[in-house]
Amino acid sequence: MPPYIHPTAVVAHSAVIGDNTKVWSLCQIRDHARIGENCILGRNVFVDVHVIIGNNCKIQGNAMIYDGVTLEDGVFIGPAVTFTNDKLPRAINPDGSLKSASDWTVGKILVRYGAAIGANATIVTDTTLGRFCLVGSGSVVTHDVADYALVVGNPARQIGYVCRCANRLQPTEQSVGGSRARYRCPDCGREFELIKGVMQEAS
Repeated sequence: MPPYIHPTAVVAHSAVIGDNTKVWSLCQIRDHARIGENCILGRNVFVDVHVIIGNNCKIQGNAMIYDGVTLEDGVFIGPAVTFTNDKLPRAINPDGSLKSASDWTVGKILVRYGAAIGANATIVTDTTLGRFCLVGSGSVVTHDVADYALVVGNPARQIGYVCRCANRLQPTEQSVGGSRARYRCPDCGREFELIKGVMQEAS
């Protein structure tokens, strides 16, 4: 099925939107943005120039996704989430002239496969959010987030780990020395290993 574009959405001619993606009312998708297949963009979502969005992503209303952002497949973006792309923001140069595109460098944000970001969170540029991580609502992310990590607060701090299904993982055992620990999801039963600080699904 071709993408559905609501009549009130504004989509640049150079933007690419995949099959079966739905772009709802008052969205704006700017030049050279690329959106994959089977995505949903809720009301009033803004997708800036050159943004890349993978397949099977859900982006809730009023999210602001600025230049420099890449979302891999299966990413969830909650309502009113904002991605930034400038750590040194100014409207004007030191001489008082209005800044142009050549007066600053666009920062980069990468959101990895399956990650989820809660409502009203802010993601500061030059960060990577790991696979299946979960960012709590209202958090301000200023540093990289590990795979499966649960982070909350301002600035966001890690308080645990989550499963693919988003339920919080529970420790089951730990080896001598603390370099290796096992976790289990109480909901779906998936098992994980934390090895030298890196969380991964148990084989």
